[in-house]
Amino acid sequence: MRLFVLTRHAHTALNMEGRVNGDPAVPVPLTDEGRVEAARLGQQLAQLTIELCVHTRFMRTRETADAILAGREVRRLEEPLLDDIDVGELEGATITAYRAWKREHSRSERFPGGESLDDAARRYAHAFRRLLEHRERSILVVCHEIPVRYALNAAAGSDELDAPEHAIPNATPYLFDDTSLARAAERIEQLVG
Repeated sequence: MRLFVLTRHAHTALNMEGRVNGDPAVPVPLTDEGRVEAARLGQQLAQLTIELCVHTRFMRTRETADAILAGREVRRLEEPLLDDIDVGELEGATITAYRAWKREHSRSERFPGGESLDDAARRYAHAFRRLLEHRERSILVVCHEIPVRYALNAAAGSDELDAPEHAIPNATPYLFDDTSLARAAERIEQLVG
């Protein structure tokens, strides 16, 4: 059986400030708390052979991967398809402003200057299918809250990508096998067309 360990990056400065970031060029480092969280996840995964680590273009996912895998030689792969949602002109806005915009618009509408939630969902489904193409038997995937949430809900057969699981904690492992990750990709595609 193959194993995919999906995790959201560890706690960051923007988590503390309650701001959104969808631009990988904007440096968002881990906090001291985040480094502790990532190291703790590394301890939890220490007995697991990890053959590949996939992370996004964002600094916070690379830093989290570094802390999880400290002292281990694991091949790394950057996967832009798992990047956080491009929020365009809402870059750096408060979570409150981001959520207010979402309430007033459909999932298919693009953030001003960015992408839509449905576009991002399609991208995530494509990323999950690409993960399944790898030959490695155990893959750590360090990404963002939304792709993890979508994978969990879609794999469970939910009619909503944002429910029943919604709040995905930082640096928490979620386990998928080939079947469940493929089911997640398929269900996302069904829900967003």
